[in-house]
Amino acid sequence: MTARPTGAPDLPRGAIIFDCDGVLIDSEPLSAAVLADVLTEAGHPATAFEIHTRFSGLAAIDMIAAMRAEDGIHEPERFLEASRAALFPRFARELEAVAGIEALVSALDRPYCVASNSGIERLDRSLGLLPIRALFGPHVYSAEMVPRPKPAPDLIELCLERLGVAARDSVMIDDNPPGIEAARAAGVVPIGFVTPGETRPAREAVLREAGAVAVATSAEQLAHLLGVAPVAVA
Repeated sequence: MTARPTGAPDLPRGAIIFDCDGVLIDSEPLSAAVLADVLTEAGHPATAFEIHTRFSGLAAIDMIAAMRAEDGIHEPERFLEASRAALFPRFARELEAVAGIEALVSALDRPYCVASNSGIERLDRSLGLLPIRALFGPHVYSAEMVPRPKPAPDLIELCLERLGVAARDSVMIDDNPPGIEAARAAGVVPIGFVTPGETRPAREAVLREAGAVAVATSAEQLAHLLGVAPVAVA
């Protein structure tokens, strides 16, 4: 039996808002590797670990700003476009759902949705490739649908409006600080998630520092935390 996360609080039993990359699908390592290759080939050396650590969870607009300000890259949009062109075929070949997460979502008996800083096309060509996408029906929301991406609360507020639920009755699951901060700003209870294959150091501490009230390190643990049926991970 999987242990309940240490110090886990009692959580609202209303709606659940899921981040996509790194929570539903194991896409972040692939994305980081492709962007690192594109930048390195263009004369801006970077490693997949560095890209994953710095940029995962950020919307494209914030990645562009950081690459300009911190790395002195004058046309970051060009490199992001090149990385997207290389990434989508890799998603088609290699992308998988996070272990156990499809079973967890299938077991839910409350409203739920996706709130992602990814663009609509990327969601279609990543989450849209996998069977788990069908479980969300029309409730997949992108930062392109609101004025400001996470960590602003706009996307979370859109989710609450579309699901017809109150913030105080809802939780947000995210693997990066911008999502945790967005949930807090919207009045939603933030839960951190660390994928089993995570390589970035001290992720539980990072997510708690951002404001997560609890952190799960597997779909089994997350199911226990949310009070849903146990999840068996093959």
